[in-house]
Amino acid sequence: MTDLTAQRCRPLEGQPPMSTAEITQHLARTPGWALADGAIQKDFDFADYHHTMAFVNAVAWVAHVEDHHPQLVVSYNRCTVRFNTHSVGGISVNDFICAAKVDALLP
Repeated sequence: MTDLTAQRCRPLEGQPPMSTAEITQHLARTPGWALADGAIQKDFDFADYHHTMAFVNAVAWVAHVEDHHPQLVVSYNRCTVRFNTHSVGGISVNDFICAAKVDALLP
């Protein structure tokens, strides 16, 4: 499979969501991400609020560029990022592309 960070999100209206097998295969390529309530999610921990907000702003930029927006739960030193694709009614490759790009924001 191609490196997910090299891919771009694309419109998927009318297409089916990924199968369980496809999701499992992609989760193996995105360490730390897990299936949770119809989305993929990962918790990111930081030293303080300033670092958390810097990460949130970087995630917002990725979401803007890819036109694929996550749900973010933000607290003082933690951010939970959740992706799913409303247009397919489940999880799509766009979610994994963005997950990989979010991971690439951190060393």
